[in-house]
Amino acid sequence: MSDSPGRPDVIEEDEGDESAIRRALWWSTGVLATVALITIAVLFFLPSPEIETIDERESTGPVTQRVDQTPPSFAFTDITAAAGIDMQHVNGTYGDRLLPETMGGGVAFTDLDNDGDDDLILINSGYWPWQRSDQVQPPSITLYRNDRGTFIDMTPGSGLDGDFYGMGVATGDIDQDGDTDIFVTAVGSNFLFRNDRGRFTDISEVMGVRGADDAWSTSAAFFDYDNDGDLDLIVCNYVAWSKSINEAVDYQLSGIGPAYGPPTDFAGTQSYLYRNDGSGRYTDVSAEAGIHVTGQSGAAVGKALAVLPIDVNRDGWMDLIIANDTVRNFAFINQLGERFAESGISLGVAFDTSGQATGAMGIDAVRNQRSQIAIAIGNFANEMTSFYVGHDGGAFSDDAIISGIGADSRRALTFGLLFADLNLDGYTELIAANGHVEPEINRIQSSQHYKQSLQLFWHCGRQCRKTFQPIDLTGDLARPMAGRGLTTTDLEGDGDPDLLVTTINSAPLLLRNDMPASDHWVSMKLQGMTSNQEAIGAEVTVTDAQGFKQHQQVMPSRSYLSQVSLVLTFGLPSSGAPELEVEVRWPGGDIEKWDNLPRGEHHRLIEGTGTLTGQSTL
Repeated sequence: MSDSPGRPDVIEEDEGDESAIRRALWWSTGVLATVALITIAVLFFLPSPEIETIDERESTGPVTQRVDQTPPSFAFTDITAAAGIDMQHVNGTYGDRLLPETMGGGVAFTDLDNDGDDDLILINSGYWPWQRSDQVQPPSITLYRNDRGTFIDMTPGSGLDGDFYGMGVATGDIDQDGDTDIFVTAVGSNFLFRNDRGRFTDISEVMGVRGADDAWSTSAAFFDYDNDGDLDLIVCNYVAWSKSINEAVDYQLSGIGPAYGPPTDFAGTQSYLYRNDGSGRYTDVSAEAGIHVTGQSGAAVGKALAVLPIDVNRDGWMDLIIANDTVRNFAFINQLGERFAESGISLGVAFDTSGQATGAMGIDAVRNQRSQIAIAIGNFANEMTSFYVGHDGGAFSDDAIISGIGADSRRALTFGLLFADLNLDGYTELIAANGHVEPEINRIQSSQHYKQSLQLFWHCGRQCRKTFQPIDLTGDLARPMAGRGLTTTDLEGDGDPDLLVTTINSAPLLLRNDMPASDHWVSMKLQGMTSNQEAIGAEVTVTDAQGFKQHQQVMPSRSYLSQVSLVLTFGLPSSGAPELEVEVRWPGGDIEKWDNLPRGEHHRLIEGTGTLTGQSTL
């Protein structure tokens, strides 16, 4: 988040440290980066050897023989009320502009009762304790059971009690008993709820994951960083915040008055890494595992809003990418399960193309046919969404302009963002949930609005000038909102991804994908046996009869404060043989293959039931 309605000022407590890094990086790599952007990065999604000339200014015409294609229609319908969802987010604002009021709230789709469809968890913030008077405090957690597309509020009597200012959510089976447990972040202590067949118990204290009472935690993710078969936990912490600190900042915007203070006015913090001992009990190993990052003064650098566990270098060990707000992003590379090496600068994901830190919010990643990775990070208003593309040798370049995302993404302030194949053609779109942090921003910046519509960047394939093409949205997709969390699931089991967006001080928006029914998809849910129960971290490759490959990783914690379904859905070309080949690289390294899986169906793949083809040496 920025300290101005435009580009953020990234001067921090360790200004000399950050500035020196940025200057050295910019002057030493500027020429090489420009050449790389022109000659290499365009190849990420485009196997064709044709290369286009790139200019960061708006182009007046096509630069190659490729032309923009007519996009398909994307029709979504708001079914929030019809589906039974009546939760209203409350941020408790009363005029003092306390920073957490503009940052919630989280959402997760996951199957909590093991009936085969995804239930829904929504996180609320609520009224501040000193301002409640006669207001009725809303539940901090709302749990909806999915009954064939109708959601039934199961919160009363569920055990999901607690009165706290909620932020994000992550779920995982911490003790391998077959029931998915829930972790919720907050301003203050965090909460871990054990699931016992639909009844939940707060075990935060005994399991060692409550965190500090004065912390402000945001996104979180379960993952297995040491490949021992159980789920460890990473928890992002944002800035050092309290009501008194916020009052001391006393931030004002000319033409508005009191406003939400920028993260540059608050000190950084350290995130938490908890190691699971196998029973669901956790030990804080943050410092010894290399997750703590300090500047020259010894102060914490991080201001973390989102995290993505992903095997960046495909060595079989899960790494971490962390999106930081107005300080450099982190890339923690796993050192064989012992510790992490922070490598964001050397990998090229720390800064934008000008060597500046951004107001980074949500995060997601995708792999192309050749298994090259691209990492997208949503940024503040007037900043492009970052689109870091990995190249041979392990380095990344920010190809937002080349990809077609850059110019249009500057117009929005993006929190949640996701890759999903919305039209089931085998190529993933990028969807962004947008909304400003300042309710009256339009008074001083006419191009910005507090409520903003979603953005959808269509993946138009190798025939287009650029890989992604912004879509002019209509109907319920175009509805302005103060969007924050963003998640996806397949509500009806028809293969097409549906969306849910959380908003500030309003109801969430559940959007049903209305594309025509077809068999142009295949979906699967994995179950680990020697790996963790939910197979988090497994990599799946689907190959059709024409040799077209798609890659996905089981990683539900994505976007901003959010979690997506554990079910992987692959869109398929409209023609081709009905049978597919599926290869799974399990977290422990075993590689199994399933042949002749029919399209247009959902499959459950259990570790040990496929054909073992080898042990990963990646």
